[in-house]
Amino acid sequence: MERGLLAVPRGLSFTGVVLAGGRSSRMGRDKALLEIDGRTLLDRAVALLHDAGAATVIVSGDRPGATADATPGLGPVGGIASVLPGVDDGAMVVLPVDMPALDVATLRILLAATGDAPAAHFAGHPLPWAARIDAALRARILALVTDGRGPSMRALHAAAGGIELPMADAARLRNVNAPADWAAFA
Repeated sequence: MERGLLAVPRGLSFTGVVLAGGRSSRMGRDKALLEIDGRTLLDRAVALLHDAGAATVIVSGDRPGATADATPGLGPVGGIASVLPGVDDGAMVVLPVDMPALDVATLRILLAATGDAPAAHFAGHPLPWAARIDAALRARILALVTDGRGPSMRALHAAAGGIELPMADAARLRNVNAPADWAAFA
């Protein structure tokens, strides 16, 4: 990684979003409640965003203390749309609850990219995702969730005019979707 990619503008405040509203059907149990070293994946994701510098962290999903999806069944974009009323304009970093190898340095690379682009994700990985939230992006997200076609993160990223970043360590972006994935990780 290049040294400059980790430079986050001083004083940049951002909102962190953890997507924890999936059905976990392939896992057979709630992925957010899986534990590593005595902490759930949900607690770990929230702490990771705070450690990366998030001023606020919002959890999307049907669980205590979280923001429930306004329109269930719309995947990550639906979760993002549901939390937007609680997100101030400015930088936002979104991550799924099921990426236990994700680290602060990787999130900071995404966040730094929003200084040059309206949104960023790593090539081949629609999540985690960083974006600069403003009225125009809010309108694009609303349009995606109301068009009835089942929005995708790729469609959202394209609508945001985002860029793809190279990823030197794709293992950091590995998610756990099924018991075999979890067994291989844990």
